[in-house]
Amino acid sequence: MAWWVWILLGLGLVLVEILTPGGFYILFFGFGALVVGLLASVNVAGPAWAQWLAFSVASVAGLLLFRRPLVERFRSSTPDREVDSLVGETAVALDAIEGEAMGRVELRGSVWSARNVGEDPVGQGQRCRVRRVEGLTLWVKAE
Repeated sequence: MAWWVWILLGLGLVLVEILTPGGFYILFFGFGALVVGLLASVNVAGPAWAQWLAFSVASVAGLLLFRRPLVERFRSSTPDREVDSLVGETAVALDAIEGEAMGRVELRGSVWSARNVGEDPVGQGQRCRVRRVEGLTLWVKAE
Protein backbone atom coordinates (compact mmCIF):
# COMPACT_ATOMS: atom_id res chain seq x y z
CA MET A 1 0.00 0.00 0.00
CA ALA A 2 1.11 3.56 -0.58
CA TRP A 3 2.41 5.45 2.44
CA TRP A 4 -0.26 8.14 2.19
CA VAL A 5 -3.02 5.51 2.44
CA TRP A 6 -1.60 4.39 5.79
CA ILE A 7 -1.40 8.01 6.97
CA LEU A 8 -5.04 8.66 5.97
CA LEU A 9 -6.13 5.41 7.62
CA GLY A 10 -4.28 6.34 10.81
CA LEU A 11 -5.72 9.86 10.93
CA GLY A 12 -9.19 8.46 10.26
CA LEU A 13 -8.92 5.95 13.09
CA VAL A 14 -7.64 8.60 15.51
CA LEU A 15 -10.55 10.84 14.48
CA VAL A 16 -13.03 7.99 15.08
CA GLU A 17 -11.57 7.51 18.58
CA ILE A 18 -11.93 11.21 19.31
CA LEU A 19 -15.54 11.34 18.11
CA THR A 20 -16.76 8.23 19.92
CA PRO A 21 -16.90 7.54 23.65
CA GLY A 22 -14.62 4.54 23.41
CA GLY A 23 -12.17 3.08 25.82
CA PHE A 24 -8.96 3.98 23.96
CA TYR A 25 -8.96 0.95 21.65
CA ILE A 26 -9.21 2.43 18.14
CA LEU A 27 -6.59 5.05 19.00
CA PHE A 28 -3.79 2.49 19.06
CA PHE A 29 -4.76 1.07 15.68
CA GLY A 30 -4.64 4.62 14.33
CA PHE A 31 -1.16 5.07 15.76
CA GLY A 32 -0.13 1.70 14.27
CA ALA A 33 -1.26 2.87 10.84
CA LEU A 34 0.60 6.16 11.28
CA VAL A 35 3.80 4.29 12.23
CA VAL A 36 3.53 2.07 9.13
CA GLY A 37 2.80 5.14 7.01
CA LEU A 38 5.95 6.84 8.26
CA LEU A 39 8.00 3.69 7.69
CA ALA A 40 6.57 3.30 4.17
CA SER A 41 7.31 6.94 3.36
CA VAL A 42 11.04 6.29 3.84
CA ASN A 43 10.83 2.92 2.02
CA VAL A 44 11.56 0.83 5.15
CA ALA A 45 8.18 -0.92 5.53
CA GLY A 46 8.74 -3.55 2.80
CA PRO A 47 6.05 -5.41 0.86
CA ALA A 48 2.33 -5.30 1.66
CA TRP A 49 2.38 -8.38 3.92
CA ALA A 50 5.22 -6.85 5.97
CA GLN A 51 3.30 -3.58 6.27
CA TRP A 52 0.22 -5.41 7.55
CA LEU A 53 2.37 -7.38 9.98
CA ALA A 54 4.04 -4.17 11.23
CA PHE A 55 0.61 -2.54 11.57
CA SER A 56 -0.67 -5.47 13.64
CA VAL A 57 2.40 -5.65 15.86
CA ALA A 58 2.58 -1.88 16.44
CA SER A 59 -1.16 -1.64 17.19
CA VAL A 60 -1.31 -4.57 19.62
CA ALA A 61 1.96 -3.59 21.31
CA GLY A 62 0.72 -0.04 21.83
CA LEU A 63 -2.59 -1.33 23.10
CA LEU A 64 -0.95 -3.67 25.62
CA LEU A 65 1.70 -1.21 26.80
CA PHE A 66 -0.09 2.13 26.89
CA ARG A 67 -3.86 1.61 27.20
CA ARG A 68 -4.02 0.95 30.96
CA PRO A 69 -1.91 3.99 31.95
CA LEU A 70 -3.90 6.15 29.55
CA VAL A 71 -7.25 4.98 30.93
CA GLU A 72 -6.05 5.53 34.51
CA ARG A 73 -4.84 9.01 33.65
CA PHE A 74 -8.15 10.10 32.11
CA ARG A 75 -10.50 8.18 34.42
CA SER A 76 -12.76 10.46 36.43
CA SER A 77 -11.90 10.28 40.07
CA THR A 78 -14.80 9.84 42.44
CA PRO A 79 -14.34 10.86 46.03
CA ASP A 80 -14.07 8.05 48.58
CA ARG A 81 -16.35 9.87 50.98
CA GLU A 82 -19.65 11.63 50.61
CA VAL A 83 -19.15 15.27 49.72
CA ASP A 84 -22.35 16.55 51.33
CA SER A 85 -23.95 14.09 53.75
CA LEU A 86 -27.21 14.87 55.51
CA VAL A 87 -26.50 12.36 58.27
CA GLY A 88 -26.16 14.15 61.60
CA GLU A 89 -28.05 17.26 60.43
CA THR A 90 -31.01 18.62 62.41
CA ALA A 91 -34.42 18.72 60.73
CA VAL A 92 -37.80 20.07 61.86
CA ALA A 93 -40.82 17.76 61.67
CA LEU A 94 -43.72 19.13 59.65
CA ASP A 95 -45.94 16.19 60.64
CA ALA A 96 -46.15 14.08 63.76
CA ILE A 97 -44.22 10.84 63.11
CA GLU A 98 -45.09 8.02 65.49
CA GLY A 99 -43.60 4.54 65.48
CA GLU A 100 -42.18 3.75 62.05
CA ALA A 101 -44.81 5.80 60.26
CA MET A 102 -43.87 8.11 57.42
CA GLY A 103 -44.06 11.88 57.68
CA ARG A 104 -42.45 15.03 56.37
CA VAL A 105 -39.53 17.04 57.71
CA GLU A 106 -37.88 20.26 56.63
CA LEU A 107 -34.11 20.32 56.21
CA ARG A 108 -32.04 23.03 54.55
CA GLY A 109 -35.15 24.70 53.18
CA SER A 110 -36.46 21.55 51.48
CA VAL A 111 -39.25 19.20 52.45
CA TRP A 112 -38.24 15.54 52.75
CA SER A 113 -40.09 12.32 53.39
CA ALA A 114 -39.06 10.93 56.76
CA ARG A 115 -39.38 7.80 58.84
CA ASN A 116 -38.97 7.66 62.61
CA VAL A 117 -36.27 5.22 63.75
CA GLY A 118 -36.42 6.07 67.44
CA GLU A 119 -38.67 4.70 70.14
CA ASP A 120 -40.04 8.16 71.01
CA PRO A 121 -42.51 9.79 68.59
CA VAL A 122 -41.45 12.94 66.77
CA GLY A 123 -44.00 15.68 67.32
CA GLN A 124 -44.99 18.31 64.79
CA GLY A 125 -42.50 21.22 64.94
CA GLN A 126 -40.02 19.14 66.98
CA ARG A 127 -36.35 18.98 66.09
CA CYS A 128 -34.99 15.61 65.02
CA ARG A 129 -31.60 14.29 63.97
CA VAL A 130 -31.02 12.56 60.62
CA ARG A 131 -29.62 9.05 61.23
CA ARG A 132 -29.66 7.61 57.71
CA VAL A 133 -30.56 8.57 54.14
CA GLU A 134 -32.11 6.12 51.69
CA GLY A 135 -32.91 7.73 48.36
CA LEU A 136 -35.18 10.67 49.16
CA THR A 137 -36.24 9.40 52.57
CA LEU A 138 -34.58 10.59 55.76
CA TRP A 139 -34.54 8.26 58.77
CA VAL A 140 -34.82 10.55 61.78
CA LYS A 141 -34.80 10.29 65.57
CA ALA A 142 -36.25 12.80 68.04
CA GLU A 143 -33.73 14.93 69.93
